[in-house]
Amino acid sequence: MRNLMKFVTLITLLSVFQISRADEGMWLVNLLDKNLTKKMQKEGLKLDPKQIYDENSAAISDAVVALDFGCTGSIISEEGLLITNHHCAYGDIHALSTPEKNYLEDGFWAMKRTEEVPIAGKSVYFLRKVVDATDEVKATSDSLAAKKLPSGMRKVSSVIEEKYNKISGMETMLMSMWRGSKYYLYYYEVYTDIRLVGAPPVSVAAYGGETDNWEWPQHKSDFALYRVYAGKDGKPAKYSKENVPMTPKKVLSISTKGVKEGDFSMILGFPGRTNRYNNSFGINQKEKVTNPISVELRREKLNIMKRWMDADPKVRLIYADQYFGISNVWELWQGEVYNFRRYGVVSIKEQQEKELQEWINQDPERVKKWGNLLEKLSVRYKGTVGVASALQYFRETLVSGNGFIYLGNRCNSLKTAQTRDNLDTLRVGTPIYKSFIQSVEEGFAQSDMRVEKDLLIYQVKEFLENVPKQFWGEYLNAMYVKYNGDSKAIAEYCFNNSILMHPDKFREAVKSNQPTSLFTDDPMTLLTKSTNMNPFNEAEGKVVGKEDIFSLETQYIRAFYQMNLAKNVVQYPDANSTMRLTYGTVGPINPSDGIYYSAQSTTQGIWDKYNPDVYDFHAKPEFLELLKSKEWGNYGEKGKMYVNFLSNNDITGGNSGSPVLNAKGELIGLAFDGNKESLASDAYFHPEYNKTVSVDIRYVLWVIEKYAKANHLIQEMKLIK
Repeated sequence: MRNLMKFVTLITLLSVFQISRADEGMWLVNLLDKNLTKKMQKEGLKLDPKQIYDENSAAISDAVVALDFGCTGSIISEEGLLITNHHCAYGDIHALSTPEKNYLEDGFWAMKRTEEVPIAGKSVYFLRKVVDATDEVKATSDSLAAKKLPSGMRKVSSVIEEKYNKISGMETMLMSMWRGSKYYLYYYEVYTDIRLVGAPPVSVAAYGGETDNWEWPQHKSDFALYRVYAGKDGKPAKYSKENVPMTPKKVLSISTKGVKEGDFSMILGFPGRTNRYNNSFGINQKEKVTNPISVELRREKLNIMKRWMDADPKVRLIYADQYFGISNVWELWQGEVYNFRRYGVVSIKEQQEKELQEWINQDPERVKKWGNLLEKLSVRYKGTVGVASALQYFRETLVSGNGFIYLGNRCNSLKTAQTRDNLDTLRVGTPIYKSFIQSVEEGFAQSDMRVEKDLLIYQVKEFLENVPKQFWGEYLNAMYVKYNGDSKAIAEYCFNNSILMHPDKFREAVKSNQPTSLFTDDPMTLLTKSTNMNPFNEAEGKVVGKEDIFSLETQYIRAFYQMNLAKNVVQYPDANSTMRLTYGTVGPINPSDGIYYSAQSTTQGIWDKYNPDVYDFHAKPEFLELLKSKEWGNYGEKGKMYVNFLSNNDITGGNSGSPVLNAKGELIGLAFDGNKESLASDAYFHPEYNKTVSVDIRYVLWVIEKYAKANHLIQEMKLIK
């Protein structure tokens, strides 16, 4: 009996994983050809492709938006209600929060329109049309060159975009695909009056916090709500109290039927960046050199922040957003190293390069153009390992970060003005004075100087120990001699003698006119500007010569594109924040030997993980009471509330908040994360292990209705049972 049960279970799992094996691809929505559409329909799609994207009539793509091309959102009501991830709104919620009104911890809900909060500087982009501009790019470049004018892509883009901005009245963006093999012009309608409507507390939206990030199972209600406003004429307009909710071309219907294993899933969004065409040499460098450096340094930065955040709630509020951003990337890069090694990505790329070289060798013209391309790349990557290592330490210590680095860099405008205008005095009330004060105060608002001192000591130490002296500037060299190489003494001198690191002293000083040198010669300014990119570029230039790595990689990608065209291989370009479609199925995962995870999580997992003494796993009493009551309303299923689910859609950063749609194009969830087994996907998509983690839309609706008691928002939506 036991063996029979094992056999039945094995057959069941094999059938599930056969269904779940993914078709990789972030497909351009304007190029859904017949072959791709047939594959999607075979997997379960019940829509005509024109219902997904059609520039001549309303389609699903009209309801999917880019939020400043950092996240994706979708329109879910006729009154401009927009849904995205909570972590996409995190910065806005953080900026609105104070110790007295901490919307991160307590949540935010506008119970009427007048309570919706305008978010300054936020824009929402609706894609309206895509046009192949490849021929026009060449013609424009040739025309400019004939007139002996600059004819590089920056100039060509500005000429074409300016032309079509005027013609269309929309914002256009010229985008390169396959490193200039093709060009497309994207037309966007841009709305800038965006208001925050609702967001659950972080203990609900991000239950499990960073502990569960990239993990499965998860139990997050990762959503937030905005509303898009327009002028009274319905067109995009600057913020005004007179503005009205926009009337969208298309609204997503919301399915309350739920999902099950094997269901078709489709995601539209704006994935930010991939390097699927990366070569074996570049992957090897990330795996062996650059990523390990960043992982090591960011781990300790996070440890420093966390010690202070755990000790002081005020520090937690200040650093919450920064900590979230650093930890997310830290885990990503750590996972890349592990998965590159686990899947043998370098070897996979070497096999692809072998195929490329064989194809090149079959034609004399191709040999003439690309014959020794791979050899050149190999030589240059091997020759620049030392520079790449030093540069990564520089970026992670004196370039990357907020706090003391931000403050040290605030004097750039003063230094420019000092040189350009012979400005020797910063005078109270002048425009440059006001701009400078504002920027420094912004730095103070996102810093606690106790934390910054610890970060400074650590980062100076790592820089001095790992970046060769040939890359140091005069100030660092002088300080190193003065303090006999004692990195802590150097850091403490810079901190103690910097007016920028002492808010009270700074504010007292700027009450009156001051010499600009007080700030431009500040130890923190001198430290952050002592080293720049020039010596690194010079060192690399000595190795690579005129044909640098970037230009060779451009040739490499174009060669791959041409090979795939010749072999009739359906291909997609790397993600570049343009709208893409990915399709797949809801399904489980067998991430490693002896481990099996089902495709859905429930609220039981919240109880399983609950620990009031651990920040990531605490919850508010009223939320726990609601869970205990099991009042699932219209959103439960057989006495359960499903929370998150897995699908094998192909996504990356920028897809956060993307709508997950069923076979009929109805909203079933929001994509918010990947699994740790997918963290090589920047360069390589694993057909069995790559998963998307999404919040079940029924859990979102339950939180809005039962927890927030914001039923007025539910009433705006079109729910399909």
